[in-house]
Amino acid sequence: MPGEFEYIAWLRARTPADPRVRIGPGDDCAALAPPARELLVTTDMLMDGTDFVLSEVGPRRAGRKAMAVNLSDIAAMAGTPTAAVVSVALPLLASGGRQPPVASLAQELYLGLRDVADAFGVALVGGDTNSWNGPLVISVTALGEATPRGPVRRNGARPGDWLFVTGPLGGSILGHHLDFTPRVREALLLHEAVNLRAMLDISDGLAADLNHICEESACGAVLVADAIPISDAARALSRTSGKTPLQHALGDGEDFELVFAVSPEDGEKLLREPPIPGLAKIGTCSESGLWLERDGARERLEPTGWFHAFGE
Repeated sequence: MPGEFEYIAWLRARTPADPRVRIGPGDDCAALAPPARELLVTTDMLMDGTDFVLSEVGPRRAGRKAMAVNLSDIAAMAGTPTAAVVSVALPLLASGGRQPPVASLAQELYLGLRDVADAFGVALVGGDTNSWNGPLVISVTALGEATPRGPVRRNGARPGDWLFVTGPLGGSILGHHLDFTPRVREALLLHEAVNLRAMLDISDGLAADLNHICEESACGAVLVADAIPISDAARALSRTSGKTPLQHALGDGEDFELVFAVSPEDGEKLLREPPIPGLAKIGTCSESGLWLERDGARERLEPTGWFHAFGE
């Protein structure tokens, strides 16, 4: 498989037909059947050295993560993912001395993308392939469809609402950030069971991402330290990191669990009849500020977590 066109032919031969795809890979554009409700569109670009280390994780896991982070965004709005396009800049030079040949890398990358796409019925309908003397870059654009109840946004939380997360947090660098399952099914079940007032997926860190909800909703939040579910990985990492397990849970990021706000009545319903396992009530929305409550006292909580710096 020496060149781009041979690679495209290899891809097309392995891309199954889908009734929603009227024109698939091979033309200048794909054509999809129009959705019945709002079309959701998200994109994420992942880079070797920032989002993964290719020589350590391999192209299949890198491809898997690239698709999963996009489907996690669809989950954050309680939508159903339907299709995706993928653009890649393949590295011509080895990184770290352990990179497979570019042809093998491209194939394994595709298989990793397909691992996640197939698990959620997502059609790969096209994209672009290039190569350069830099590290691997993967850009995925995912399309989805809102449910009849509409997409869940970040701006609907109100003081007094209860805050929940869908699973344990922290320590994702030990492997979870590569191998997580986007909470698409969980979001749909929650959306069907209760009125989700605000929601997002935890990519930057619980404190930072909850702060996004507060800013968009013009409210505050109080987190209860003892109620925050902490992963085993966060506890393991804390033994050598100099941080507590709670600090890891609040700020590590790339957990890709969902954090959401509901009314107290709906919160009671979720505790009484949880539609998914692993739900944890972690606090409430307040009038203003971001707070952490422990041992009966409140302290200011900084929205620590990952952010992209753009120079000075």
